[in-house]
Amino acid sequence: MLRRGGAGFGAVALASLMGDRSLLAALGDADGKPADPMAAKLPHSLGKAKNVIFLFMEGGPSHLDLFDYKPLVNKLAGQPLPDSFPRPVTAMGEQNSPILESKRSWKQHGQSGLWVSDWMPHVGGVADDLCVIRSCVSDGINHAGGVCQMNTGSVFGGRPSLGAWVSYGLGTENQNLPGFVVIKDSNSMVVNGVRAWGSGFMPAGYQGTLFEPGDEPISFLNNPKDVSNRRQQNKLDFLGEINRRHEAERTSNTDLEARIRSYELAFRMQANAPEAIDLDEEPEHIKQLYGMDQKETETYGRNCLLARRLVERGVRFVQLYSGAGSKWDSHSNIEDKHSKLCAAVDKPIAGLIQDLKQRGLLDETLVIWGGEFGRTPMSEKGDGRDHNPTGFTMWMAGGGVQGGHYVGATDELGLYAVEDKVHVHDLHATVLYLLGVDHTKLIYNHKGRPERVDLNEGHPMKKVALA
Repeated sequence: MLRRGGAGFGAVALASLMGDRSLLAALGDADGKPADPMAAKLPHSLGKAKNVIFLFMEGGPSHLDLFDYKPLVNKLAGQPLPDSFPRPVTAMGEQNSPILESKRSWKQHGQSGLWVSDWMPHVGGVADDLCVIRSCVSDGINHAGGVCQMNTGSVFGGRPSLGAWVSYGLGTENQNLPGFVVIKDSNSMVVNGVRAWGSGFMPAGYQGTLFEPGDEPISFLNNPKDVSNRRQQNKLDFLGEINRRHEAERTSNTDLEARIRSYELAFRMQANAPEAIDLDEEPEHIKQLYGMDQKETETYGRNCLLARRLVERGVRFVQLYSGAGSKWDSHSNIEDKHSKLCAAVDKPIAGLIQDLKQRGLLDETLVIWGGEFGRTPMSEKGDGRDHNPTGFTMWMAGGGVQGGHYVGATDELGLYAVEDKVHVHDLHATVLYLLGVDHTKLIYNHKGRPERVDLNEGHPMKKVALA
């Protein structure tokens, strides 16, 4: 009301009296358009979550061996799929292969009694914080389409990623760090590359910023030894003046605007990012909580701890890739491949949830776990499982999510979602819902067409939220 009445002077006065520059930037002009597209914006409602950490297991983890306990799989092991089950369309087309037993031992965890296999014992220890969604479905049969849809909503490239939509809708609370950060666990390329965290038809400024794995996630962060801060500032001021003159005649070039803003952000990051990414500040018991003292968990533990430090400092969306380069893909030798990957992420993920909780950050940080699809109950190559987009598991924790809770179910063999199906569009709408954003109102007009994150097909799963 203050923003729209009296040319918005009331809102300016309010922000000034409160001494809140971020509020002033978020209120923007009389039409609500912020002066800075990455300024923190007001959500449609008071959502519990303020930030998102998306733990992406690239390649498709097997829900049947991790979180969706199906005793019938072992009872029918070695037999063909019963005639009562429709034959699925699989990546490799081995529809008539016998059912592959799960060699996992299962246990109910916490007061909630959620089933978790022995591949994730540490995650089982935080089961009461998890909302396990066992009825996810996707349209992507192969990795290119699956990764693309889980990140952008479409099996075809060219649309903004979920992180870009969140940045567009809410901005960032820290103007000295990127609003959307992507961290990989290796130098391997993620399927589809930067399109997985791109901004699509939105301005390029909303795309994710890639942090490299290792001890130096941001390259060239420090000035050369002979360049002082004053010299650097004068150089960038001059460069900025030239860029603004050039931009004035090319207002439709969003890539140019994003490049200019990236220069400005890079300079601010030189003063703020070193502290944010300096994990040496953390006490040893916290590093041990994330498994940084063990070889197999050091890498993902480092990434999870960095994610906590980033959201703690106002970064809106952080995506952590495990198995970059589709390493969770297990068409053969699933025991060896999944064993190594689970051992690498289990303790760090549990440590992240415990650390967020003890710091009072879990209530406002939505943690998401999952891949682009699951795996089939039928065997492939004798000791592997094929892609399964027709029924798989993801889970959420924190950010207003009801912990120790199941949503949906697959059939007795874990092949098809049969109860409360949750399409990727629904998943994306739910993330926005928990952030206080109405996905039907978060619209970006592209070539005269109003675009939404869910392609006009999704519905938030309100069953995941606390009453």
